[in-house]
Amino acid sequence: MRALRVIGLDEDGKSVILEDPENRGERFTLPADERLRAALRGDLARLGQMQIESGEALMRPREIQARIRAGESIDQVAAAAGMPTHRIERFAYPVLLERSRTADLAQRAHPVREDGPDVQTLGEVVAHSFGQRGHDLSDTKWDAWRGDDHRWIVQLQWKTGRSENRAHWAFHPGAQGGTVTALDDAAVDLMDPNPNRTLRTVRPVTQLARQALEATPVLPAIPVAEEPAPLPVPAQAPAPVAAPVVAETPAQETLPEPEPASAPPPPPVQTEQEPAAEKPVRKDPPPKRGKKNHPIVPSWEDVLLGVRSNR
Repeated sequence: MRALRVIGLDEDGKSVILEDPENRGERFTLPADERLRAALRGDLARLGQMQIESGEALMRPREIQARIRAGESIDQVAAAAGMPTHRIERFAYPVLLERSRTADLAQRAHPVREDGPDVQTLGEVVAHSFGQRGHDLSDTKWDAWRGDDHRWIVQLQWKTGRSENRAHWAFHPGAQGGTVTALDDAAVDLMDPNPNRTLRTVRPVTQLARQALEATPVLPAIPVAEEPAPLPVPAQAPAPVAAPVVAETPAQETLPEPEPASAPPPPPVQTEQEPAAEKPVRKDPPPKRGKKNHPIVPSWEDVLLGVRSNR
């Protein structure tokens, strides 16, 4: 944007002649009308009215104030109207003062309970409830706007930890400050004189704790195989005692014996039996003998003489 310098009036007196200081050969004319005079006086209201009359403004001041009174912000109205914010502020300022004044009056109103209006005001009840819950009352923000049914809606906004909380009441102006009625659960909880439960309180997460949570990798769950139950071990029977090995005595070589004519039968061999054990647990080993238990064969001389040798 170039800055121009005023040279003077035109010959007809209806235009102002302007000149570019950098390029003096280039001149411009500006109509000297009511709009220029209002701009030179700084009459912004007159300038806005002339813009509305000429159809340049996209939203009338009354519509701007109605939208602000309904709870919209200046930025929201400016975006909807397609106008700069500084042109919305001069119409929204009186309405914003009205909303702030209504929010202050609502804090002096009396909450309506089941048995009638409370003796305490809304501000006192909220301060007592915040004290019981450990909240900071200085961080609260009050606001008010007119709803579709032309009733004033009062809002209390506060932050607990990382959560934003809002409570709403309907404000009815009247004698002795008027009354307020809770519109949501948060407002009902704040009006409870003896709360059984506290509102959710979340501690703010510090930067170091947030970085630690982000840096910690999430490991998948490792399945743990169940160990099989140990099998019962059978009772081992005592190992049997090995029988001693008895060396066999080589049999004595004998001459071939002739068949006897009549030989008496050999008497039966009497063997001594050991007494049985009192409580037999296992089979006893065979008794130790010098020779195996074989029948004794008489020699040739014993058969001829009819005697028995003690061998």
